[in-house]
Amino acid sequence: MSYADIMMRKGMYPLPMPPTPYSPGSDIIGVIDELGARVAHFEMGQTVAALTRMGGYTQYLCLREAELYPLPAGLDAAEAVCLPGNYVAAYQMLHRFANVKPGERILVHGAAGGVGTALLQLGALAGLEMYGTASAPKHGLVSCLGATPIDYRNEDFVARIRDLSGSGVDAVFDHVGGTHLWRSFRTLRSGGRLIAYGEYSQIGKERVNQIQKISQAVLLRLLRYWPGKDVKWYELDPGAGMIDPGWYRKDLMVLFDLLKQQKIRPVIASRMPLNEAARAHELIENAAVCGRIVLLCSE
Repeated sequence: MSYADIMMRKGMYPLPMPPTPYSPGSDIIGVIDELGARVAHFEMGQTVAALTRMGGYTQYLCLREAELYPLPAGLDAAEAVCLPGNYVAAYQMLHRFANVKPGERILVHGAAGGVGTALLQLGALAGLEMYGTASAPKHGLVSCLGATPIDYRNEDFVARIRDLSGSGVDAVFDHVGGTHLWRSFRTLRSGGRLIAYGEYSQIGKERVNQIQKISQAVLLRLLRYWPGKDVKWYELDPGAGMIDPGWYRKDLMVLFDLLKQQKIRPVIASRMPLNEAARAHELIENAAVCGRIVLLCSE
């Protein structure tokens, strides 16, 4: 499960959603229970992965054949389910949006979270010098994943990046959004890239923080005109037209292969039964876990 599930529950998801009740849950691993008459590439009982906008907590889902991806044999389903969302997003932001090169420096916000840990693992494979913001209790994990941790609660990460790197970083990955984008932008050296991909700052207890929402829209527009630096918005939605439709399948297959070779290893904070979804939401909302919580359906 991901923070998007929290946003859905609060009614703050940025895309149109159906009337309640509906099930959150966007990345799944499951077994084919029934086939449509014209399905050609899958079999009954085959294990598959999918990225859905919603419905991941339900017992059964009806999906189009084109939305399914075969799961290679021998993979742990709980680890593999982290790939269709978090790892594909991290891979595409690194290699298709930021176009990182070996030896470059990156800053990852939320470095101990699901996407953050994926960015660090894939960044290490790419030969990057990495910095990651996280609360102090999570610094051990950030260090183990090859990054220099920065305490965002007690340190000015802009000043800290300048002290550590001298000239700044080549790419920064910001899931916070809002006015936070300006601070991230200031950590970039000449030629740097800011990849914004989240709206964490907009999530209030009861309603969307309109100041942060407006600030994000304005900053994303204005900062694109800044000479010598690049700003991009990334959104993981294979059908939205933002990314090449062929990228998703190709990138997911690359990641499945990396997992099979044990070159990546998703950080799983807990494997919890589906009937504890409410507790899982509470833990994620309070930033009380590192990596991902995986919900497991009972037999």
